[in-house]
Amino acid sequence: MNEQKNDNETINLSNDGNENNANDSSGVDSEDISADSSKNSGEQQHAIKQNIKSGSTWLRLFFMLVIIFLYGVTRAVLGAVVFVQFFWVLFTGQSNQPLKQLGQQLATYTYQIIRYLSFNTEDRPFPFDLDWPKEQ
Repeated sequence: MNEQKNDNETINLSNDGNENNANDSSGVDSEDISADSSKNSGEQQHAIKQNIKSGSTWLRLFFMLVIIFLYGVTRAVLGAVVFVQFFWVLFTGQSNQPLKQLGQQLATYTYQIIRYLSFNTEDRPFPFDLDWPKEQ
């Protein structure tokens, strides 16, 4: 029981001396924290303003909108290829090789579009930076 009193007294002594015991134990002053956070906040606001004013970001948005339109066209063409290929196989019993190649090229092109739109690459798909996908 005596040991317990000593422990409690130690705890009481450490808490009686300073209300900001948690800050003192880490060696960080609350004024330093607020100064650092306002400095970081100012830097972040400056960085955001720079990003908003960046012409390359707005140019990328323009290209993204054009490529989203091309993605829609690609989906429609791919749907037509699937439809025609199905009926080709239905009536002839074998697939149409040029349609298979076009389907593969459209799939690769769609992959390139998605990579650009999701910021996984800076290479813009056909007709901008990359050539039309070759058959594999």
